[in-house]
Amino acid sequence: MKKVSALGLDVGKKRMGVAGCDGTGLIATGLTTIYRTSWAEDMEQLQDIITAREVEIIIIGLPYNLDGTIGLQAKQVQKFANKISSSFQLPIEYVDERLTSVEAEVQLKAQNNFSTRNKGAVDRRAAAIILQQWLDMRRAKRIRNE
Repeated sequence: MKKVSALGLDVGKKRMGVAGCDGTGLIATGLTTIYRTSWAEDMEQLQDIITAREVEIIIIGLPYNLDGTIGLQAKQVQKFANKISSSFQLPIEYVDERLTSVEAEVQLKAQNNFSTRNKGAVDRRAAAIILQQWLDMRRAKRIRNE
């Protein structure tokens, strides 16, 4: 089986949750939160992660409106994703991220690991949920095609 080297991002205006997966592509884990300062600094931090993990694809949560349409926030995320893709010469895929932050909070509360002051933990967990969704869809597609 080919090694999976994907990075999941939950992109926000103030923070960006970052998640990675194990080489088998089974489990996504929150890695860090990038506190957004400037394009150059954000990209430097992202580059360090991409290089260290030998990332081959970036999975980005796309914040669709609840009715399934693409609104202003989703368009901003797509613009950001296009810049990342061209900067790092990596393919981008999107995953519907509706309600991932709510799910992340529920999971952290269940682990007694939730604090309203630590929004970075929610962003990391949301990025892991986004990446896990992509890994699960990828695996299901592969199984159907066998």
